[in-house]
Amino acid sequence: MTEVEIYTDGACRGNPGPGGWGGLLIAGAQRREISGAEAATTNNRMELTAVIEALAALKRRCSVRLYSDSKYVLQGITEWLPAWKARGWKTASRSNVKNQDLWERLDEAARAQDIEWIWVKGNAGTPGNERADALANLAIDQLLARG
Repeated sequence: MTEVEIYTDGACRGNPGPGGWGGLLIAGAQRREISGAEAATTNNRMELTAVIEALAALKRRCSVRLYSDSKYVLQGITEWLPAWKARGWKTASRSNVKNQDLWERLDEAARAQDIEWIWVKGNAGTPGNERADALANLAIDQLLARG
């Protein structure tokens, strides 16, 4: 099984505001960078989108080490998701789960891979995380430059 390291990050200028996401995929000597932006979004939506798009970029089942600085994403996928689904997409306080559309997409994408979820401190010098952050911010810059 192919081993892949993935670094993802989301960014938002204002929350909500224009946002971007970035991902760095590394398999051996191969590196692939992906990114995108939305005009009106939130940071959490961009963090989720980064992971979804990075996993979608994989063409077959892989052994993935996925690094994110988003505790929201990591706790959501590893701790909260099963309970949300069991409660019909309600939180413990019975309110609707925010970003349910993206959580459902992430749940599906994650089931297609063998993933080890790893938290890294943001803006702390981890090269892959720094590059994913730069890609997310570059995507916002490009979006804003287009007007």
